Amino acid sequence: MPEPTRKHHSTGTHGHLSTAEKDLLPTTAFAFPRTRKEPMTDATHVRDAMARFNQVKAVTDSERNLAFSNIQKAANHFDIQMREPE
Repeated sequence: MPEPTRKHHSTGTHGHLSTAEKDLLPTTAFAFPRTRKEPMTDATHVRDAMARFNQVKAVTDSERNLAFSNIQKAANHFDIQMREPE
């Protein structure tokens, strides 16, 4: 499993991020840093990234492995329990 690149970043707001807010985030705030997909600035966004993980298109297996590591790190930060899909 690759070393996660994710670092904690907060926008100060919870819920929906505007395009301008996403554009201001560093790549380390995203599950998929190269494509800047699935920002993880709070627990809600981490849960969204977990739910959409398999829906993200145009990423390599290596990028998907990195995203999984990033999501795990963010889930730990926000004390979110990850479960295997049923």
